[in-house]
Amino acid sequence: MGLSEIAADLEVTAEQCDRGVATVDETDGDLAERLRPVAEELPCSATAAADLVEAYADGASVGSAGDAAGLPPITAAKTLHRLGVDGVCPLGPMAREIVADWIAGDVSRTEARELTGASETEFLLTTFIETHAPIPAAREAVEPVLVPGDAPLSTDDALAETMPDPAEFL
Repeated sequence: MGLSEIAADLEVTAEQCDRGVATVDETDGDLAERLRPVAEELPCSATAAADLVEAYADGASVGSAGDAAGLPPITAAKTLHRLGVDGVCPLGPMAREIVADWIAGDVSRTEARELTGASETEFLLTTFIETHAPIPAAREAVEPVLVPGDAPLSTDDALAETMPDPAEFL
């Protein structure tokens, strides 16, 4: 039996079911209502932020979630950062350090842009992320929507407790 005989009955489909991310929201009230107390600190309204989080939780990219909420992609990324969502910074740790050096006045903006290799938009978004901390109350409000069960919102190693302590081997 050759490969052509094996592959004779194989089919390729162009459709794929988007299942999204399973979430369990056990909080009382609507997400937009829970975000209203921190709305002044967000780059958009509480309603737009709630729509953004819901689209993002359903598995949409930052840009697509922003479109669903009627927000430009950079505003969507800023909002997700302020809401405590990790992973929206377009630059890696070393490039973020260079941006922090620019903010501190240790390097010129031109030199920082050149060293990071970032586009203007990436540089501006990273500057925003480095100068604006996530809002703890907002993080608490969106956590039940983004994370099923008791898992943390952060991307820290969830399996850290299962790993042995390196000191055990000394």
